[in-house]
Amino acid sequence: MADQTFTTVDWTKLPVPEDDGAARHLVGARVPDVALPSSAGGDLELAKLAGRTVLFAYPMTGTPGVALPDGWDAIPGARGCTPHACAFRDLHADLGAAGAAHVFGISTQTLAEQQATVARLHLPFPLLSDVALALANALKMPAMQVDGKTMLRRLALIIDAGVIAHVFYPIFPPDRNAGDVLAWLEDNPR
Repeated sequence: MADQTFTTVDWTKLPVPEDDGAARHLVGARVPDVALPSSAGGDLELAKLAGRTVLFAYPMTGTPGVALPDGWDAIPGARGCTPHACAFRDLHADLGAAGAAHVFGISTQTLAEQQATVARLHLPFPLLSDVALALANALKMPAMQVDGKTMLRRLALIIDAGVIAHVFYPIFPPDRNAGDVLAWLEDNPR
């Protein structure tokens, strides 16, 4: 069971991220040939996947017993990574039924951290590690610096056979993003 500290969030007390335009260039972009470590084992190349892929990015999932970075709740859009992932977990079957051949989460956390998150949250999909910033830099994904670390800003991509068809950015509150993605998939079948 997920730690209540990370899953129970009062969204009304958090700053809402604004659209800074940092993701506008992504629609229509081809996903680069970048191999990313997967919590399922081995490396995965999003550019080579057939069908429709949902990729949601988040800054970092919290770890029970480890404090979040100082000022975390004051960063617009930072808080809510665990509820974000859990919402995709809870709607995973529905996303597949609506046409998502693949669902992945991605952050700049290490592969070991991603594997621990998959186990702790019982995720039915892999998490990808972009600790080397290979995909983030190649796509110029929105990012932020926190405690000297580069973290992805929260967004979700719909990728059709290697091309980004739709972008959800900014995302708030994070726990509703999976439902928004599901609605978009249902309204935009392939």
